[in-house]
Amino acid sequence: MTEIRALLGDMAELVAELPGPVRRVLVRSADHELEIEWAEPAVPAQARPEQTPGPTAVASPAEPIEPADPGHAVTAPLVGTFYRSPQPGAAPFVEVGDLVDAGQTVAIVEAMKLMNTIGADVAGRVAEICVDDAAPVEFDQPLMRIEPAGAGEAA
Repeated sequence: MTEIRALLGDMAELVAELPGPVRRVLVRSADHELEIEWAEPAVPAQARPEQTPGPTAVASPAEPIEPADPGHAVTAPLVGTFYRSPQPGAAPFVEVGDLVDAGQTVAIVEAMKLMNTIGADVAGRVAEICVDDAAPVEFDQPLMRIEPAGAGEAA
């Protein structure tokens, strides 16, 4: 894990030094590889004078979906594919309304054919699942929202 954090730091420094916008970065170091790809940034309508005003675009499933309400967001630690259950056809790890303990597995993100378990950072109740099953996710994208357990409430 330390090697991956070092790669992230190296990647951040590299990207900061580049002259233009970056869409994709691949870093390899010994036995580790880290690839990050950013979505195209939205360009405001006033910056595109050649286009006439029209209907507002609706977010596609591949775009990050921010949680609607406050609470603790469980975010993707890497770019990959989000899965709600341990295998196809199995019951999901959690459903909206379930109580979870800190550290409990709540999902999986597959990256480069490796299954990475995602644990709850806090104990509480699952309030929202922000990503569809088998959808692509970006680094730090909210996957679900947990309402932390309050005083006297056991998870």
